[in-house]
Amino acid sequence: MIEFAIDLLKSLTNPERLIHLLSTVFGGWWGYLLLSAVVFAETGLLLGFFLPGDSLLFTVGVVAGAGQLNVALIMVVLATAAIVGDGVGYYLGRKTGPAIFNRPDSRLFKREHLQRTHDFYEKHGGKTIIYARFVPIVRTFAPFVAGVAGMGYSRFLAFNIFGGIGWVVSMTLAGYFLGGVPFIRAHFEKVVIGIVLVSVLPVLIEIWKVRRAANVSIR
Repeated sequence: MIEFAIDLLKSLTNPERLIHLLSTVFGGWWGYLLLSAVVFAETGLLLGFFLPGDSLLFTVGVVAGAGQLNVALIMVVLATAAIVGDGVGYYLGRKTGPAIFNRPDSRLFKREHLQRTHDFYEKHGGKTIIYARFVPIVRTFAPFVAGVAGMGYSRFLAFNIFGGIGWVVSMTLAGYFLGGVPFIRAHFEKVVIGIVLVSVLPVLIEIWKVRRAANVSIR
């Protein structure tokens, strides 16, 4: 079961394997459902932080560029999944926030991830919902923290819609237009790794700043 899950995740970030997956096991609407489920899970379920959001959208764009997906339709479907996912995360934060914050660490849940997102939210306020779309891990917990903090739903929804559409459209179109470039196709795995590194760079910078400030205060 674990091997199947790992193989599925690998298939979601490889154009050729994704095309094969969508044309055999998940053909037609099942393919759209699978992709929307992954996007929803990453943004709507607190355990979805390990899912390949940015690289998946880029790969979906490449697949759409190859004519295997309707690029307009897939962007609408995935943007909807992202917006609904954030809405679910917000609702969970409003209803179960204190209990989750006090929950001990486990294999799949680290309070550090939640606290890091909380600090990010404290610094950037409501715009965190937009910024977080482009930052792995923070993307998963940001709507939850907004719910815990009691952000008004109408205000949250505006940030949610803007961020969800911006994230899906930008990442998917990047893959759609760049996926046909020979260099990118020849070094696709490196490009995906680069996308992930660029995505987590803001988090790494924040961690470095926090640790640097802590070391200065100790001295």
